[in-house]
Amino acid sequence: QVQLVESGGGLVQAGGSLRLSCAASGRVFRSYTIAWFRQAPGKEREFVAAISWGGATDTADSVKRRFTISRDNDKNTVYLQMNSLKFEDTAVYFCAAKQFGALTPLPNEYRSWGQGTQVTVSS
Repeated sequence: QVQLVESGGGLVQAGGSLRLSCAASGRVFRSYTIAWFRQAPGKEREFVAAISWGGATDTADSVKRRFTISRDNDKNTVYLQMNSLKFEDTAVYFCAAKQFGALTPLPNEYRSWGQGTQVTVSS
């Protein structure tokens, strides 16, 4: 199992940027696929982006031209760069990890989850 801690959330005006970080513990971090999900009040948890151990990525259409996922295996950290933020991006953002298999947007495939970080975009 890998333990995950998110950081970097906050309050930002529409059109602004934030960079979220997902720091992981564990010696085998580089073998994990890491994903970002988000959940707004009253809504289902939604896939945002994922990155495999080899650097392959998948990004939701709703954020594809605005958000970028990356990883630094030496720092055991995955990042989510969020640009041109919109009010509808307001949510709690979670990172999650899975050790085997292909990239997937399905939250049930991920075994380890962080506690989440709040992102609030003011209009």
